[in-house]
Amino acid sequence: MELLVVVAIVAILASILMPVFAQAKSAAQSTVCLSNLKQLGLAFHLYAGDSDEVAVPAFYYSSDFTTETAWDFVSVVGADGGQLGLLGRYTRTGQLTRCPSFSGESWGRPTTGYAYNTTYLGGDPFLGVLPAALGAVADPSGTVAFADAGFGDPVAACNYLRAPSDPLFAAGTVHFRHHGSANTVWADGHARRVRGTSVTGGLPGGEGDYDLD
Repeated sequence: MELLVVVAIVAILASILMPVFAQAKSAAQSTVCLSNLKQLGLAFHLYAGDSDEVAVPAFYYSSDFTTETAWDFVSVVGADGGQLGLLGRYTRTGQLTRCPSFSGESWGRPTTGYAYNTTYLGGDPFLGVLPAALGAVADPSGTVAFADAGFGDPVAACNYLRAPSDPLFAAGTVHFRHHGSANTVWADGHARRVRGTSVTGGLPGGEGDYDLD
């Protein structure tokens, strides 16, 4: 009888403590995520400093379309694995492009979870949009550079943030995965969490609300 009482007490304590442990783990993951984005913001500015104050390109392809070179990853058709992208010489590791709370389809990228503001900063060669000169960004403190991202249900990775006016907006959205918040770093270098209701612009699929600038 005493053993049954002990087992019952242990079960009750476990049921009480497990949610606490889960919340602590989630909070720790969100903190790591925000730190990653702060470092990506620093890499973004270091790249610009070495490139006449022009933002890192979001992506571009080789002339035969066998190689995609992106801010976070280099993908070669038919090759296993991958290389660090355009920011790799500053980050030195792909782990900085991995949100510890993200799991989902990664489209061949080994680490993912974040996306880069393609519409306003990185440019899009298919749309004829060049990377932005940082001096031409009208509101750096109000323009997202990188953020938690994802789209669809179940949520899959997207590596390029798109504005609502962009034809690929539905596949380039912020993902508010941290209890209704998303971690972000902005063009002026500051990083912070934003809630899905704190900024404007409706997203499809219930991911939240945001505006790129």
